[in-house]
Amino acid sequence: VQLVESGGGLVQAGGSLRLSCAASGLTLDDYAVAWFRQAPGKEREEVSCISVSAGSIYYSNSVKGRFTISSDKFSNTVYLQMTSLNPEDTAVYYCVATGNYGIDYCDGTVASFFRSGSWGQGTQVTVSS
Repeated sequence: VQLVESGGGLVQAGGSLRLSCAASGLTLDDYAVAWFRQAPGKEREEVSCISVSAGSIYYSNSVKGRFTISSDKFSNTVYLQMTSLNPEDTAVYYCVATGNYGIDYCDGTVASFFRSGSWGQGTQVTVSS
């Protein structure tokens, strides 16, 4: 199982980026796939989650209305479209997959991702003011 994030970079405040999480060794639509981020000196936090099999999507309050998560079964990739970026969005962004088919793990709880998730290596997002 391997998850590979891409799409990070440097962007000015108000700009947009699209992150990609490409998977091999598992079918992402069968799992809950979340995006977490970790800023320097802060804990890793969940920002969004999608579970196609459970029909569920979650956004944290800090990104709701600005970020959009989606899944493409043909490329086995989950995307995070980020708009209206601000310096507080600066972090390393990770994707992680966990769970079982049809069970909703996208409810804002994170224990399952830390206990048994498959994590990518992360991609840096830097937003300048």
